[in-house]
Amino acid sequence: MKKTISLFIMILIAASVFAGGAKEQGVNSSGKPKIVTTIFPEYDWVNNILGQNPADIELTMLLNSGADLHSYQPTVADIMKISICDLFIYVGGESDKWVDDALKEAVNKNMVVINLLETLGDKVKEEEIVEGMQGEDEEDEAEYDEHVWLSLKNAAILCDVIADAVCKIDAPNAATYKANAAAYIAKLNALDAKYAQAVTNSAVKTVLFGDRFPFRYLVDDYGLSYYAAFVGCSAETEASFETIAFLSKKVDELSLGTILTIDGNNHKIAQTIAQNTKAKNQKILMLDSMQSVTSKDVKNGANYLSIMENNLETLKIALGASK
Repeated sequence: MKKTISLFIMILIAASVFAGGAKEQGVNSSGKPKIVTTIFPEYDWVNNILGQNPADIELTMLLNSGADLHSYQPTVADIMKISICDLFIYVGGESDKWVDDALKEAVNKNMVVINLLETLGDKVKEEEIVEGMQGEDEEDEAEYDEHVWLSLKNAAILCDVIADAVCKIDAPNAATYKANAAAYIAKLNALDAKYAQAVTNSAVKTVLFGDRFPFRYLVDDYGLSYYAAFVGCSAETEASFETIAFLSKKVDELSLGTILTIDGNNHKIAQTIAQNTKAKNQKILMLDSMQSVTSKDVKNGANYLSIMENNLETLKIALGASK
């Protein structure tokens, strides 16, 4: 409750600051179109659509310090950036409930808004509890799985929609953005085909995560089965004895040589699972869910395609895919 109240106060402060500033300077005093994204995949998709950025569009990634989408709370500065932008892109799940109030107080009433979950419609999946997975302490109603960006098929759909929105806020350069988007979507589709081929060539059709599991969209795209300690949006960090025992037994039953984790430094659960198997020699490898990419990582060359390419190489090892 305190967090909700403080966020409401923050939005009021931001709205009052901009209400005064907007009257004196106009909504966007720089004259350049402004795009604000919440997470890294959205930011990188827009970057590829902009290309050489002929209109010098200002592009902002709000979660640029490695903050987790599920626990992120915007600052006053974040609310202010959203308030005057021309295009705002966010995921739209339970973690983004704060966005509703932020948009109500936005100064720019002509803002184009893209909610990824709404855009994908019936392609969005509910989180599921599979056999052996540890449930949440509080399970009121089903939540949608927010990690839609981890599907290359979803990424292609979303980039097409984002390209249309960019064209809307900068019509004179629409042809350039459309061409950039088409070239980028072709790369997404090519990588999607590589994933499909790798799964076809694989000896194993199941992955096991000693961690949260945000890769539901990815495994469903290619018909893979999975086991994991927690759902993707779980706040749990400690696995029960029953969860560890079940997953360790599954590793033995399926003769899995790899236990997977997601980005982060705590791989204790995966290590404990391995220690409780018969062989105790499984590789512990990481699939990057792109939930902790920072602005520093971006400056050092991190991009959506390269991360998904690295994930493919890790997946090949986990599945025992032939070359």
